[in-house]
Amino acid sequence: MFRAAATMFSVTSTASLSRGALFSIRHYCKRTPTKLRVSQAFSGAELGAKVKVQGWVRSVRSQKTNLFLHLNDGSSLQSLQVVASPELNDPSLTFGSAVEVTGVLKKSPHQNQPVELEADQIHVVGECNPVDFPFKIKERHSLEYIRQFPHLRCRTNAFSSLLRIRSEATTAIHSYFKENGFVQIHTPVITSNDCEGAGALFQVEPSSSEKEEDENFFSVPAFLTVSGQLHLEIMSGAFSRVYTFGPTFRAENSQSRRHLAEFYMVEAEVSFTQSLEDLTKVMEDMFRSATEHVLAHCAEDVDLFHKHVTPGHRNTVDFMLKKRFPVITYSEAIDILNRSSQKFAFPTHWGCDLQTEHEKYLVKHCGNIPVFVTDYPYDLKPFYARDNKDHPEHTAAAVDLLVPGVGELCGGSLREERLDLLRARLEEAGLEDTYSWYLDLRRFGSVPHGGFGLGFERYLQCILGVDSIKDVIPFPRFSHSCVL
Repeated sequence: MFRAAATMFSVTSTASLSRGALFSIRHYCKRTPTKLRVSQAFSGAELGAKVKVQGWVRSVRSQKTNLFLHLNDGSSLQSLQVVASPELNDPSLTFGSAVEVTGVLKKSPHQNQPVELEADQIHVVGECNPVDFPFKIKERHSLEYIRQFPHLRCRTNAFSSLLRIRSEATTAIHSYFKENGFVQIHTPVITSNDCEGAGALFQVEPSSSEKEEDENFFSVPAFLTVSGQLHLEIMSGAFSRVYTFGPTFRAENSQSRRHLAEFYMVEAEVSFTQSLEDLTKVMEDMFRSATEHVLAHCAEDVDLFHKHVTPGHRNTVDFMLKKRFPVITYSEAIDILNRSSQKFAFPTHWGCDLQTEHEKYLVKHCGNIPVFVTDYPYDLKPFYARDNKDHPEHTAAAVDLLVPGVGELCGGSLREERLDLLRARLEEAGLEDTYSWYLDLRRFGSVPHGGFGLGFERYLQCILGVDSIKDVIPFPRFSHSCVL
């Protein structure tokens, strides 16, 4: 009897488990729509399949027989057309609303769009009141206007294109350095050195009110970095090619179109070099490589700027890429400026620092293409710039890259590797104790080396033709403005 009961329990349990397993298999095998990004939909890979697309409505048009939506999710400048029955229309389905659309991806009968989504379900995820929304469906808003709404401007075509270009340019720069044997170094954002002469500093202190007088959290004064150069120089004692790409900070009280308090810098250091040509080659090759990559991978986004924001600028970019970048010395630059008939706000003479107006004139004089200016007066450059020992003029082995529409894009130099000369200059500036560690780099296995920095936002201004640097960074910080 016990055995029979046990057998019955076993059979019953097995049958119950079989039914549960069958239900699980059916549930698992139930076909669910493939989730696609808009850019994936345009590839046509899921043509004829049931798909789900999520994004924001760029336009709504209701007719007697059809409801038309244009849907964008930020993956592409082009929006996906959705065709649906008028019965799926909803009062909350408005410009700017967030939606989830399920339907069949089909080939479009219209030449201007390869595919369209025939919807059988539209779900409004987030409503948007088009009256209160600051961007209007049929208006083309200027960069200056959308700048007033830093929390919303990513919803516009122009700024979403800018952000995709910025992302792709970042990828291109990293790829260039990787392909050319550079090691990426994460240099610190908080530092105790000021990269002497690089700019005004933001000091870092705890916000706590319990801070005692004359007490430093780090035991020494600490600042937001103005450059990763000195940290890269440390690494160049172990790696022949290094670079960093990150935020830098300058406490300059400026609201000009060229300056920010927070911006991104690409910096590189090359060991075993005694030639500025080695540095200018990396600068020029990186500029070309990154620009060609952006033009190839963000064609639609770049075209939006070159057609609607800065018409005709594509010709300038193409011309830049066709020509080798000329090289002139600082002395030759001063001679060109002195012979010019143009009246400058800042007078020019040997020993003066070049201003933006001078830099832009030199670019135009050289054919409106990027130009390198080398061998600046020694007294204009920081302590680490290599002395050319070329009296009576006395110059440093320094170089700037000037580009159309912007002026200075890159600045660099060979570094002073001769211990006696470096120590003498630090002593003259009263910095020998502060930079004793820097002298150690020259004492232990030092090699001739050099490096440069490129302002990433200025690079974007250059290739897109954007006038204000505040329009090429997601959240601009400048004096008297730190919104969000």
